[in-house]
Amino acid sequence: MKSSSVVYCILAVPYLILGGCSQKQSTKNAAQVVEANYGGFKSQVDWGKHLVTIDGCNDCHTPKMMTAMGPVNDTTLTLSGHPANGHIPDVNRDEMESKGLSVSNDFTAWVGPWGITYAANLTPDETGIGNWTQAQFFKAIRERKFMGMDGTRPLLPPMSIMAVNYATMSDNELAAVFAYLKSLKPVHNEVPAPEPPVMAVKH
Repeated sequence: MKSSSVVYCILAVPYLILGGCSQKQSTKNAAQVVEANYGGFKSQVDWGKHLVTIDGCNDCHTPKMMTAMGPVNDTTLTLSGHPANGHIPDVNRDEMESKGLSVSNDFTAWVGPWGITYAANLTPDETGIGNWTQAQFFKAIRERKFMGMDGTRPLLPPMSIMAVNYATMSDNELAAVFAYLKSLKPVHNEVPAPEPPVMAVKH
């Protein structure tokens, strides 16, 4: 009886070892699947932050501070858009609107043939996208509609140009971007409405 117990124990050892290895492998595989669903990142928000960074959203939507090395992002105002009390480029609008474009020193206001546009507040404040749904965000990017709503004006340059590229993102990528934007610190900043071209005003 004793010898049969010993044999049983010896035979059971490989199963116990393999079972433990199998469980560890299963856990590892599950973790890899989760990361794969988030573009290799550990969470949807992390993936969204990565996409926002490499797609240059901060270039226009985060005000800049001037330093000895040139303009840098003001991280206290990340993605909060053109400051409500900010300045527009001090340029000859007739000339800029007929020959080219100009941008403010904080990169959040743009002057061109379409008039003046101001970078939107993308933080989850009520003055930003705080009340937006994911469906609105998708529509704003995919259909280039202001506030992602039917019956509203189209997005204006430079966002109307950039959105052509962003519209090629997958649903998962856009959802990750939206999740990241919703995770930001809300910044109360009511961005001014766009202004029509001076020629349109004169007429």
